Amino acid sequence: MNYSYLCQALAYNFKNEQNLVTALTHRSAGSLNNERLEFLGDALLSCIIAKTLFDQFPNANEGELTRLRANLVKRDALVKIAHQIDLGKYLLLGSGELKTGGEQRASILSDAVEAVIGAIYLDSDINTCQAIVIKLWKNLLKNLPEQIKDPKTRLQEYLQSQQKPLPDYRVLNIKGSPHAQIFEVKCIIAGLIKPTYGNGETRRRAEQSAAAKALSVLNVK
Repeated sequence: MNYSYLCQALAYNFKNEQNLVTALTHRSAGSLNNERLEFLGDALLSCIIAKTLFDQFPNANEGELTRLRANLVKRDALVKIAHQIDLGKYLLLGSGELKTGGEQRASILSDAVEAVIGAIYLDSDINTCQAIVIKLWKNLLKNLPEQIKDPKTRLQEYLQSQQKPLPDYRVLNIKGSPHAQIFEVKCIIAGLIKPTYGNGETRRRAEQSAAAKALSVLNVK
């Protein structure tokens, strides 16, 4: 099979074409298949996307970055990348999968994308692999929100959408020296039996913490 168009879509020419062939080989087609490369590619993709988000959103917290990463590495995103490079036509499948349209099956396509990433890494280096992933994910990354909404904003918008009063934040205590203070804040919301509490090095961080807990209680995603 000629892989020139696929390599063009990937913007990468393999030094050892067998790496690519293995990445495209489903387990139904033989014992030498892409499962191990899928494992490697999954880890690489997660790491590369995490670093990209870390740089792109310097003010985002761990939870926000985790949610964004999950959206970018989930099956739906991988299938979009597979369609983007027309990966299905290059897959090597067993006769059973061929008969049932395995080349369009989401699980097979997403696994193959991860395997190709692993193959590129083995065939080159981490910097090359990272550059290719970022290029492939360019549109998905571009469509992310420019600014991630913090818990206080999300809570306020949720309550407004429900036509409920805004939350009432009250400082309960301030501990520590002037240069190492810890604020304790209570968040009171109409309709919630119990208030939520938060701690932080500033009043704002403490309020954000209390708001995040209120969102959790309200089951707001």
